[in-house]
Amino acid sequence: MFVDWVLDITDPDSPNAGHIAKPEPFAKLMGSLGIDEHTLVVAYDDFGGIFSARLWWALTYYGHERVVVLDGGWHKWIAENRPITADLPIITPKIFTPKINSALRLTIDQVQAGIEADMPLIDVRTRDEFMGRASRSKRFGHIPTAKNLPRNDLIRADNTMLSVPELRLKFADMGITADGDGVAFYCNGGVSASYGLLAMRVAGINGGAVFDGSWKEWGNDETKPIES
Repeated sequence: MFVDWVLDITDPDSPNAGHIAKPEPFAKLMGSLGIDEHTLVVAYDDFGGIFSARLWWALTYYGHERVVVLDGGWHKWIAENRPITADLPIITPKIFTPKINSALRLTIDQVQAGIEADMPLIDVRTRDEFMGRASRSKRFGHIPTAKNLPRNDLIRADNTMLSVPELRLKFADMGITADGDGVAFYCNGGVSASYGLLAMRVAGINGGAVFDGSWKEWGNDETKPIES
């Protein structure tokens, strides 16, 4: 079944286009896809795993724990000559009951309060974006106190995720070892940030959250401090 992360699982009424969809439309969509609390969801994409990671995060945020991401996604599947089809499946609609896990999502005001309290903040955008040499919002730079761990540093050339020991070393360099409580990830719109959180979980480090508005919200808000 197809899910468009831009149109299907975001909130069209939010001033920030990337914010997650509200509970009711999200639940309606998931139910129409045949997903209930017993369904194992396997998410994949053809863009390095970031969109499937966003769906993983969205489902987890709404209380659905039975969701995984296909490592390597569509391209790896094709490269290994695995079966494909153009046929559409016949789906029996089910009832999806959203149960918000508020610990997984941070608002812009929560991030503001967090950085004043030394919250670990991981920016998974590119090095150029972090350093203020490029930007997808009207301001350039990064959120104060943030450390840069580009999303591409978490993957191999074939878009599969690094091994667990390699991931642990990456996060140890960020000062994150056994406990991810309080750690916040951000990118441009919350998509690559979801992959960062997924990578931390794969590394065996629990906790962590996604700043849903990410840099597109922070960088466009003149009241928020920035560094470069």
